[in-house]
Amino acid sequence: MRFLAALFGRRARLRWLHLIIGGALLMPYFLVGMVLVGMAGGGEHLFSSPPAQFAAFALALPMAAVTGFFALVRPLSVAAARALCGVPPALLADGPARTRQARVRTAGWYTLHLALGGIISGATLALPPFAVGVIALPFFPGLRETLQPAAAEALGSPWALALAPFAGLAMLVALALVAAVAGEVLARRAPVLLGPTPEDRLAAAERRAADLAVRNRLARELHDSVGHALSAVTLQAGAARRVLDRDPEFVREALTAIEETTRRTVGELDSVLGLLRQDGEPDEEEGAAHGPGLEALGGLLARCGVPVAYEREGDPEDPGVVDPVVAREAYRIVQEGLSNALRHGGGAASPVRLLIAVRERERELEIVMENPLGERPAVARPGGGRGLRGIAERAVLLGGRAEARPYDGVWRLTARLPLTVPGTKATRTAEGRR
Repeated sequence: MRFLAALFGRRARLRWLHLIIGGALLMPYFLVGMVLVGMAGGGEHLFSSPPAQFAAFALALPMAAVTGFFALVRPLSVAAARALCGVPPALLADGPARTRQARVRTAGWYTLHLALGGIISGATLALPPFAVGVIALPFFPGLRETLQPAAAEALGSPWALALAPFAGLAMLVALALVAAVAGEVLARRAPVLLGPTPEDRLAAAERRAADLAVRNRLARELHDSVGHALSAVTLQAGAARRVLDRDPEFVREALTAIEETTRRTVGELDSVLGLLRQDGEPDEEEGAAHGPGLEALGGLLARCGVPVAYEREGDPEDPGVVDPVVAREAYRIVQEGLSNALRHGGGAASPVRLLIAVRERERELEIVMENPLGERPAVARPGGGRGLRGIAERAVLLGGRAEARPYDGVWRLTARLPLTVPGTKATRTAEGRR
């Protein structure tokens, strides 16, 4: 049963169909080859001459190989191999063949497919009718009269005539066996000839890295904006609940702050979701338009839920001094620092010191945040630490650096960012002024 399944099962039938498609694709090249053979040999009895047919077949294969160098041949061949040969999709390449190596491999596959397909297709057209005729010889005496004299003489004995049906069945089984072997050869060669080249793997790795960078960027935006808002709202709601009965004015102010915080966060969330709706990967300048910068720092500090002693050196809010992209990332770093102070610091009564300085000599923007350490160690949460990791990623992507650690009884966050980022509009404007 396993042998019959290998010859006539669904996979064998699909591979046989794949070979017949290859034979059909070979026909235009074969006809051109027949024309060329006819022009060289006088054009007499071409289709009845086996040497002429073999010569046309030999001429057809190089023409098919040339066609295989076209870029779009690979995706068509890959689709056929996946659907009909049973090759796992992960073993085959995606997209057109762009490099020379990929095109050479595709041409080799295309030639092999058409060569084996031409042979199997020819045998499929010619052998079954002949095998059926051989099977029917003992039952239809009129068929024996149509045989050639040599064949009629060979079937003259009763034993030869009785074995004719078995010979016909053997022919059909042999054809199925040859088709199965040819299909297996193609299936085994497909990962080698249609599989990804090193250049394809590198391109796929770059696409995955780009997708991962976009995902990480969106995760940082959501974590910093929404996470900060939730921390501030939770703190203000808890404080309002504790003094609800004895200080209605404080409750009113807390509810107002909660309303302003949630309204602002909804706007930031819409901006982040706008990045998802863009076609392609947004660049940094486009991203700067989808988030607040240091010019919005005053509103953040007024509604953050903790007292902040804000010091600044230079003019960090001037877009001519600090690149808008850098200002946007600096805002997010401060926002995440305030969120950590709310969650892990001493609470609303614990002040936060914030210093933002423009270091013209070093061409850096320095951010220093300090808040008292909590009385109890921070509770470890599954998947925690994303905020500090996000701060480090923001700094590194701009070419800067950041660190956060206990220092003299306080928690200190330090970030140093370049004032400008090469390639942005602000940098090009500044270079033009020079």
